Amino acid sequence: MVREQYTTATEGTHIERPENQCVYKIGIYGWRKRCLYLFVLLLLIILVVNLALTIWILKVMWFSPTGMGHLRVTKDGLRLEGESEFLFPLYAKEIHSRVDSSLLLQSTQNVTVNARNSEGEVTGRLKVGESSFIMVFCLHVVHE
Repeated sequence: MVREQYTTATEGTHIERPENQCVYKIGIYGWRKRCLYLFVLLLLIILVVNLALTIWILKVMWFSPTGMGHLRVTKDGLRLEGESEFLFPLYAKEIHSRVDSSLLLQSTQNVTVNARNSEGEVTGRLKVGESSFIMVFCLHVVHE
């Protein structure tokens, strides 16, 4: 056993330290402690703001477990109910309207509907419009 351990372990002994030995406090004190608290508070505020913005985006975009807005994910594919705007071309295998209503397509430019075979070659094409128009037609689909 080292002498310092022995003397501190026994009761009633007093160790005198030399006067030139400095005793330092261990820990964070003063401005460093305030800066650390400020940093933790800032991180907490950023966390709360991010969580609030995430919840706001989910609410505004109408996210749900079944889809987003009028777009629903079903076992057969995607189902879009209501009006929607597509900024880029829409590629779909089948487009159905409701049984009791017609399919309405609006465009500020031309609308082209292509029919393709299994190899991807265009077998039929419907192209309508040179300027702004509204195209309304009834779509009847017969399932075999």
